[in-house]
Amino acid sequence: MKILKNKAITKKAVLFTLCILPPALVGTYFAVSEVLKSIPREQRDILIEQCGSEQAVISLSIIQPIILVIFCSFFGYLLSEKIGLMKPFKIEKKAAVITLISGIIGGLIISCDAFTFAKIIPEVAKSYESPITPISFVYSVLYGGIVEEILLRLFVMSLFSLAIKFIFFKKEETYSPKIYIAANFIAALLFTAGHLPATLSLFGTLTPLIVFRCFLLNGMGGLIFGYLYRKYGIGYSMISHALFHICSKCILLIFL
Repeated sequence: MKILKNKAITKKAVLFTLCILPPALVGTYFAVSEVLKSIPREQRDILIEQCGSEQAVISLSIIQPIILVIFCSFFGYLLSEKIGLMKPFKIEKKAAVITLISGIIGGLIISCDAFTFAKIIPEVAKSYESPITPISFVYSVLYGGIVEEILLRLFVMSLFSLAIKFIFFKKEETYSPKIYIAANFIAALLFTAGHLPATLSLFGTLTPLIVFRCFLLNGMGGLIFGYLYRKYGIGYSMISHALFHICSKCILLIFL
């Protein structure tokens, strides 16, 4: 990658990664701790016995995802610079308003899940019986808003933009919007598919309706975050993703 030879951009990629790492570490730690709680007690006890303590299990479990975050942060930054999507974060009125509106509307739509799909899918209804804790609130905001955006938008969407141009539009000198849109669609699909294992773990089954719900809610979010990334930069996609979770959880705390 020729861009690695540019010391100024490489330095920015390193600094960006170092800034992303602390909140990503916190979000991943809490996410893993929540997953550990959902594991059947017998299996959890075996893991704790093998590792020595619950904290040891969590600490060992976050190593791989954190390495992935570091990799995707650094190379995602370089890819984003190469394809022209890396924008310095600054407060712009139009971008801020669109991001705020998208976050609020998205949060409203996601919270409607408790009053729509939960009424016809018993597994979904049961999931809302668990209370929203400070830990679940923090990890959904930090892991979703930062880690998932780094992996799926900054890295995957950027990588597919590069691949699509190289394969289908090699003769074009610049990256046209159609390349970014196609890459966003692919990243959104992967973003949704990536939630299927967690959905299976949470509900214990993957019926056609549950899969449809997963693709509808997560796919919608993925397309919105990708749009904000290509239009205003990764910072705004992170904020919008975080607002999705903040707004939806606040609504559920009030009405459930």
